[in-house]
Amino acid sequence: MSTHDPSATVDTPEMPTPQVREFPARSVGGGLALLSGLVGLLAGAGMIAVATTVTSSGGNAALITGGILVALAAFLAMCGLNTVAPGEARVVQLFGRYRGTIREDGLRWVNPLTSREKISTRVRNHETAVLKVNDAYGNPIELAAVVVWKVQDTAQASFEVDDFLEFVATQTEAAVRHIAIEYPYDAHEEDGLSLRGNAEEITEKLAVELHARVAAAGVRIIESRFTHLAYAPEIASAMLQRQQAGAVVAARREIVDGAVGMVEAALSRIAEQGIVELDEERKAAMVSNLMVVLCGDRAPQPVLNTGTLYQ
Repeated sequence: MSTHDPSATVDTPEMPTPQVREFPARSVGGGLALLSGLVGLLAGAGMIAVATTVTSSGGNAALITGGILVALAAFLAMCGLNTVAPGEARVVQLFGRYRGTIREDGLRWVNPLTSREKISTRVRNHETAVLKVNDAYGNPIELAAVVVWKVQDTAQASFEVDDFLEFVATQTEAAVRHIAIEYPYDAHEEDGLSLRGNAEEITEKLAVELHARVAAAGVRIIESRFTHLAYAPEIASAMLQRQQAGAVVAARREIVDGAVGMVEAALSRIAEQGIVELDEERKAAMVSNLMVVLCGDRAPQPVLNTGTLYQ
């Protein structure tokens, strides 16, 4: 895990300060409210039924009117009942004013004159399409990312942005494009960051920028990862040849370094054990032969010298 602070080097956008924050709405358990509503409906129906047995016209009208009013009041009260499932919330508004959020699951009752908008607070995935952009060196590349997120503040998600789902999708694509143009696919410098060589660091920077972009919508970024990263098809073959050439050069450098060490060790042991006296010309010939054998691509072919080195 890297110990640096990614936010210190990421150019994050400055979003406006939220004007509203989530707070709990005033609600009560819906069981008692449901029972009271059913009793009211039965009482209203009973009053209307009793009115049919009353012979007095005044009493009959009063019972019918009272029964209708009681039934309507009970029905209106029952309109305040809400069923909240786990992983969901209800944003409560009264005449356009935010009155809180219901997060308790189960049957809840609030003011029946309010409106309640359902918002999912479950963890969600958003995967971008494969985007084609130019990296820091101007090379066209293709990349895609997946973002794991959830709604943390339902009030901001409802009132700070027009559509928080579309907002998250658009800002995710913008952040991925911005990260892609800030860094090269492969860094030419040894200490430079690259999209392919420093995936963990780049991912951290992407998460920091995403958090800054979507925080105004009350959204929390849980994780972000690149799911696709490659050169664009029109330059993929050329870049593959370049990578292969770089790999061959690096391999050759390792072979040469190893061969020089082996030759040096061989000369040192021959001199220490006094196996044979070698002058400078013989040492040069031995070094040349050993380097050819150790660095060659093909198996060496032995040559028998029946004379001397000078013949």
